[in-house]
Amino acid sequence: MLIPKLSEFTIRRNANAKSFQRGEAYYEADAVISLTQRGNLLQAEVEGNEVHPYQVSLSFNSGGLTSVKCTCPYEGDGWCKHIVATMLVCMRQPESIQERPTLEQLLNRLNEQQTHKLLQQLVAEYPRLIEAIDRHVNWITSTPVIQPSAKALNSYTIDPKPFAQKVRQILRNAVRAWEDGDDDDCVTEELLSVVQTAVDLSERGDGKNAIAILEAITSSCVENWDDVANYGADNYEIVQELNAAWCEAILTTELTPEEKIDIQVNLEAWQDEWDADFELASEALRQGWDYPLLVQVLQGNIPEMGVWEEEIPDYADDLALIRLKILERQERYQEYLYLAAAEGQTEQYLTMLGRLGRVDEAMVAAQAQMNTMEAAFALAKTLSEQDSLSEALDIAQIGLNLPGNCQYELGIWTSNLAQELGDREAALSGLIVAFQVQPSFVDYQKIAELAGEKWENIKSNLLQILHKSGGWGNESAKVDIFLYEGLIDDAIKIVDELSSYHSDLIQQVMDAAIAVKPSWVIANARRRAEFIMNAGKAEYYDEAVQWLKKARAAYLESERKADWDNYKAKLIQEHGRKRKLMGLFKEKGIE
Repeated sequence: MLIPKLSEFTIRRNANAKSFQRGEAYYEADAVISLTQRGNLLQAEVEGNEVHPYQVSLSFNSGGLTSVKCTCPYEGDGWCKHIVATMLVCMRQPESIQERPTLEQLLNRLNEQQTHKLLQQLVAEYPRLIEAIDRHVNWITSTPVIQPSAKALNSYTIDPKPFAQKVRQILRNAVRAWEDGDDDDCVTEELLSVVQTAVDLSERGDGKNAIAILEAITSSCVENWDDVANYGADNYEIVQELNAAWCEAILTTELTPEEKIDIQVNLEAWQDEWDADFELASEALRQGWDYPLLVQVLQGNIPEMGVWEEEIPDYADDLALIRLKILERQERYQEYLYLAAAEGQTEQYLTMLGRLGRVDEAMVAAQAQMNTMEAAFALAKTLSEQDSLSEALDIAQIGLNLPGNCQYELGIWTSNLAQELGDREAALSGLIVAFQVQPSFVDYQKIAELAGEKWENIKSNLLQILHKSGGWGNESAKVDIFLYEGLIDDAIKIVDELSSYHSDLIQQVMDAAIAVKPSWVIANARRRAEFIMNAGKAEYYDEAVQWLKKARAAYLESERKADWDNYKAKLIQEHGRKRKLMGLFKEKGIE
């Protein structure tokens, strides 16, 4: 079964250009080694840089994709290359998808006794599974915890003690790892996964249990942090996430005055004891949802400073975004728009208008309020998801002239959309904008194809961009383009002083330059080889021999065999006692 509404444009829209290029390369290299469908779930194994393949999961329904996940550590924008490769297989090779029974179908084959036995066997094979089962059984059964106090705050149904114990165990394990010489951060990621449990509860509307868990986590961190602080552990990232999690939990539940006092006392104590910043959570506690200025804003009466009476604090944006998240979850869309407008959250305001189908309003508001490339990009993608493609292209083109840091991604996205709409001029303009900030040979060739009769003039401008552009990381693109255009001298300038770390790129230029600039090849290759040999760096002798082979080829190309023979004799005289090097000379045909 094909995923509904899946197209190459969908993939390009959800992945940045680099991820799409790499994903396509992975697809061509058959890196997707298995692809299994179970009902509305597709699971793939994709070979990557690690020993074990990465796991990609795609969930979908009749409306299209609903969830996309990969186990790789990618943290960039959009889908990773492994997801892209999987999508391309689904599109181009649907016959390779192996259909298997769903989990429900498999479990229906078992009776209760067999199901129990299966779970026991799985836990025996994967011991960490018991932690997940423990959490989910707690959530499902919701067994009340008997508390001595009758305070409403204690009316939670999840036992928070295991979370405090989990935090202590994480910190103890980190100390053991560091004592054994491990230099990795053994704390942050695991603690954040525990905090995420509380965030998940808040997102389900269960603020009471989220607060109970956060109290256990925070208290345990504060009480046991000295153990890891002695090894240099920093609490900044975990405090930042706890602060936001507390804020969301507080705003998700109704609290009595007594409960608010208890939480505030705790937050202040933790700030002092842990040198932490919980001002965001404290402000959420103070304002709640009945703060007069906030109530006024949510009714559509927006004062000049939004919800703030005096100086706007640094955490104002964070608080606004958490409130917007909750309002969206509660489908309070008009209040969402009022608050976004009041707090200057332009991107959220415009994209919500788009998602609500209020496209004309979004277009008018964008003309007046849109002031960053990122806001334009977000709105353009939202409009394209609403099938308002021409409006999306208009917004994207406006965005290319706004300040921001996504020029390349927006340029490529704009170009792809314009091509789909048959707007060749807009496609060309978007691609040129992308090329200006991140040149690539692939885009250079696409621009040539789109430019048609204008190519010679545009080519001249692109080459000027290459000559003027600096920065690390563009060397390969420059070399590819210069060599393609026969500009050997320009390619030589790029690689002449590069370290031998870029040996593949340097040798690519040498191969092209041997016929026209053999003297440069000889001088550069000799310099690199002699540096290694003179330093006696035996582990790099193989590289030295590769450089000498390039030098020899250039000598022979320029009909200077006698000079090569003399140089070779001199090397053997100077380094003849280096047995490994001399062995490589014989093995590689240098001697």
